[in-house]
Amino acid sequence: MVVRRRARAVLLPLGLYAVSILVVGYFLHEAESGSRGLEAKRALKIQAYNLQQELDATKADRGEWERRVALLRSDQIDRDLLEERARVVLGRVHPNDVVIINP
Repeated sequence: MVVRRRARAVLLPLGLYAVSILVVGYFLHEAESGSRGLEAKRALKIQAYNLQQELDATKADRGEWERRVALLRSDQIDRDLLEERARVVLGRVHPNDVVIINP
């Protein structure tokens, strides 16, 4: 009987420590690599950075197009821009232009 009491007195705390260590280990593992863990946070930061870069490029492109449209809509149309668009639309070239055809 004394052996069982002593074994129970030793094994019960060891079992509780083992279970608590396993639970803490599980939560630490989930905090690192879970769907809402640190790795997911890093991936979301990278994705947000890439999207921000794409947004900045798109804003710059839109600003350029808005500037070009403003030149076409103003009271005095920019002649160079108008001539460029007319050549593209009509498929014509100026007599002084050099045309290089790639085979």
